[in-house]
Amino acid sequence: MENKKNTSKAKTSSNSPLGDGGINEETYNKGMQTRRFVLGDEHVDKAEANKTDFDKDFQQYITTNAWGEIWSRPGLTKRERSLITIALLAALRYEDELAMHIRATKNTGATEDDIKEVLLHTAVYAGVPAANGAFKIAKKILGY
Repeated sequence: MENKKNTSKAKTSSNSPLGDGGINEETYNKGMQTRRFVLGDEHVDKAEANKTDFDKDFQQYITTNAWGEIWSRPGLTKRERSLITIALLAALRYEDELAMHIRATKNTGATEDDIKEVLLHTAVYAGVPAANGAFKIAKKILGY
């Protein structure tokens, strides 16, 4: 299979990063603001710089839907959303995403004690092996 990696930015019919995909620009912009707040400018800038024609629609999707629609809702604090996300990622054993969200706690207000408690709780409901792996990741990131 031929590798069709294209490192150039996707061409769009406007100056908008959304092109003609029917994405709500207001929600996208709110999502980008929230994404930058939680993950930090360095992480988001790197993701944006690595965006290609192949994954630009996916990047727009997560910025609009995950960050603009869900993370930007008023019903939970960023700290609470952060802790829920850590529990879910630990339970599902998504190690790279878990590491990213543990690093993001410096921006969301979740503490090391919060992370520990969430991982203990995860052990009961998702299993000790999932929590054990998550504790290893957290210890590395937190400097233990």
